[in-house]
Amino acid sequence: MVVHIKGELPQEEIERYKAYAEEHHPGTDTLYITVDGEYVDMVFHVTPFERIRRITGYLVGTVDRWNDAKRAELGDRVKHTVSDTGK
Repeated sequence: MVVHIKGELPQEEIERYKAYAEEHHPGTDTLYITVDGEYVDMVFHVTPFERIRRITGYLVGTVDRWNDAKRAELGDRVKHTVSDTGK
């Protein structure tokens, strides 16, 4: 996680803010901390990601531009799942 600080803070306090961000805002990749006297403002930035899958030989994020035949091919694929065997 990248931390940008405007103002002065002890390293221990910075680490506590980072831990808070990780616990309460999972996926935070950048934390902006602004110190204004007794007040501390934090902004959590999470970079959105696009899921990329390999489907029918193509790397795709979404299938919204696919024609009916390609969508049917996707629908015919066997979906595999992982089950808990209780071991």
